[in-house]
Amino acid sequence: MTSLRWLDFDYSEGNDDTGTFDALASVLMPQAAQVEAEITQVLAWAEATFPGRRGPPHEGGEWDADWQLVHEADDGGARAVFALSISGSMAFCEAFRAHVGAMDL
Repeated sequence: MTSLRWLDFDYSEGNDDTGTFDALASVLMPQAAQVEAEITQVLAWAEATFPGRRGPPHEGGEWDADWQLVHEADDGGARAVFALSISGSMAFCEAFRAHVGAMDL
């Protein structure tokens, strides 16, 4: 099990035997590299655990991910807003829950 500091996932299930984990992180710029490292860690785990099986489910993939970064400015200073969506088969979702210690998702 890995410990995540910045990413807090919500889970939803599709009607096609897939699930999706979504996380948002909005941080001040000095913490942006830490969030990006955590995203990289999650994606590296997925690739190592389900090697060569990344791709959309309708194309035979076991898992897929998308992440975005937006820069914003407010009274507190410049912020980095990260959005990560990682989806996969039920087997992938079970393994992901166990990996991040989120059995309640």
